[in-house]
Amino acid sequence: MKPFMDSDFMLENETAKELFKYARDMPIFDWHCHLSPKEIWENKNYDNITQVWLGGDHYKWRALRSLGFPEEKITGNASDREKFDVWAAAMPYLIGNPLYHWTHLELQRYFGIQEPLDTTTADAVWDKTKDLLAKPEFSPRGLIEQSNVVAVCTTDDPADSLEYHQKIRDEGKMKTKIIPAMRPDKALRIAAPGYPDYLKKLGTAADINISSFADLTKALQKRIDFFAQMGCVACDHAFEKAPFCSASASEVETIFQKGRTGKPLTDKEIMAYETALMLFLSAEYQKHNWVMEIHIGAIRDNNRAMFDRLGPDTGYDSVGDDCNAKALARLLNAMDANRTLPKTILFNLNPKDNYVFGTLMGCFQSAEAASKVQLGAAWWFLDHEFGMTEQLKTFAVTGVLSKFVGMVTDSRSFLSYPRHEYFRRILCNLLGTWVEQGKYPKNDAYLKEIVQGISYDNAAKFFSLKV
Repeated sequence: MKPFMDSDFMLENETAKELFKYARDMPIFDWHCHLSPKEIWENKNYDNITQVWLGGDHYKWRALRSLGFPEEKITGNASDREKFDVWAAAMPYLIGNPLYHWTHLELQRYFGIQEPLDTTTADAVWDKTKDLLAKPEFSPRGLIEQSNVVAVCTTDDPADSLEYHQKIRDEGKMKTKIIPAMRPDKALRIAAPGYPDYLKKLGTAADINISSFADLTKALQKRIDFFAQMGCVACDHAFEKAPFCSASASEVETIFQKGRTGKPLTDKEIMAYETALMLFLSAEYQKHNWVMEIHIGAIRDNNRAMFDRLGPDTGYDSVGDDCNAKALARLLNAMDANRTLPKTILFNLNPKDNYVFGTLMGCFQSAEAASKVQLGAAWWFLDHEFGMTEQLKTFAVTGVLSKFVGMVTDSRSFLSYPRHEYFRRILCNLLGTWVEQGKYPKNDAYLKEIVQGISYDNAAKFFSLKV
């Protein structure tokens, strides 16, 4: 029997253990996350582990609800200690869930706690983590820097002032680069109730009165230029299913006017608007050499009563079953035909779409970049051992795995960086298994290049990261 989560955790053969030595100390480029630039700027220490661990973590909230804990002790007004205690009580029952591994990796790497968390160890874990979190190296900046993170791309709306990015840049004290990444989802959501108000907010940020689709594109162009000046290298877009519907300029303008005044829109009109705007945005991204990320497949806010009570991103989303693959192909084709297809990463949330996206990416490669269109890392409901392994295998058989840009943190927590170690262990175990099975030669030079490329080097090159 193997020891619990020891130094060889998830490394099941000797070659895997050797390969992990190449990956272990590689830096991290956190090119997709949801960390708060305001928290990074303010750099306030947390009073206890609940504040940095459980606040905003809807992965953990879902697990606690499934175990029958009351909402009061999950997102409610219970004390931080009470919320920590229910998490400690939950831990022994999360066998097979990646949360069990992530929790203990974080306790081991940051706090030196090797014992499993449960009700018998909760007091000791609470006290030790509380004492350590008061130290400077456990502030948000301290946690980022001790995690060997060279750059962080936060997720920012086009209307955001980026004031905290500017303050961090002007101060010049952080070793880690804090870079904005644009996410124009609110500009794309023409049927959302808040769309007219959002246009006013975006217009204020761009100093443009947005009364036409042309005005909207001018406003976004100005904001893209501003983000680029702030060092932006990436942009992100979320769709339940991929959009594509051709429409004339006059038709798009008519649709825009309906959305601007809050009139109802058909599904076809919504898709035509999304298509027109994505075609405009892709051309701007291409100009700036940005990487375009597209996340497809989440059905959001399924529990209406809980959405009304808690709002979005609280654990009530699920996996969709219609990515609209043909529309995605047509959208990428239109960009490619216009020579405005930027470097692109396609994220699927349903594992059945691994091969859909994996084969589609091969249709739009070019000499502009190695694996210019990529299959994104196993994301959200898939970022666990099985999801990651299947994503890596699919990438290998449908493309060129050695040029994969690797793991994303995709987290709101400053303690989430051991997820990169988790991914690297899974990667090295898979590659090591292939070598031990005689499926690839034990050529250390190539294997080292591949492992370190997927761990960090490929992403740094793909995103043109300057550090």
